[in-house]
Amino acid sequence: MAASPPPARPRIPGSGLAKGLAVTLRTMMRKHGTEQYPDTLPELPPRTRGVIGLFEENCTVCMLCARECPDWCIYIDSHKETVPPAAPGGRERSRNVLDRFAIDFSLCMYCGICIEVCPFDALFWSPEFEYAETDIHELTHERDKLREWMWTVPAPPALDPGAEEPKEIAAARKSAEKLAAARTDPEEGDA
Repeated sequence: MAASPPPARPRIPGSGLAKGLAVTLRTMMRKHGTEQYPDTLPELPPRTRGVIGLFEENCTVCMLCARECPDWCIYIDSHKETVPPAAPGGRERSRNVLDRFAIDFSLCMYCGICIEVCPFDALFWSPEFEYAETDIHELTHERDKLREWMWTVPAPPALDPGAEEPKEIAAARKSAEKLAAARTDPEEGDA
């Protein structure tokens, strides 16, 4: 013989409405998290991707950022310049000189590939986010504007105090200690 289902509880008319109103009242009494943006600037997380800043002194015009950009929104122009020899009898060298570095932020998708592939640390994320324009053509920012944003780039986070010292620094410190010891005790240096 099959078991009979338990008897259904009688529903009180309007109980669903009362539960919904209780949720609404609880929500109305909570503190709101809305900030009035133009009056109060938001506190951005340290790794915010706002805009790309250019540290022009580090740029060697290697064009890696422009080649790797999936949107092709980086425009670089340069010319070669001959540099006189550093020492007498040396040969002249040629180097690339940056003429134009521009990023079209109307095309940029803020992926960060250009920053990651730059071998000379010339590009950085800046938390600056207020650069709206009324004309889309004004969203192509030249190197002067990109240089201005470089100074808004936050300092890198401090190393973890419990972390082990990097091997390169440890090796350099050991060799410096050996040199200092050899200078103070010349007999050990000859042995």
